[in-house]
Amino acid sequence: MSKIRMTGEIRTDYDCEVAGLPSERWGEAVFKVGDEEIVLEVSVEEYVIVAIMAGEKAVWKGTLEGLKKLLKGEIKAR
Repeated sequence: MSKIRMTGEIRTDYDCEVAGLPSERWGEAVFKVGDEEIVLEVSVEEYVIVAIMAGEKAVWKGTLEGLKKLLKGEIKAR
């Protein structure tokens, strides 16, 4: 049997909750707003890799450490 390395959880303001979704290597959450998709993908291979996509052309992908630095303003996105 595969090893669970990460679990996922999604909550909404309608008191809907899904918790404990098991994952061995990756998981993603997809939100649809009109014709747009916002996607958050997390991969737990050797390093934790995070990808954030808002449509097909607006994408950021990097390590979890890189995302933390980006959010704190320590680095700039390309």
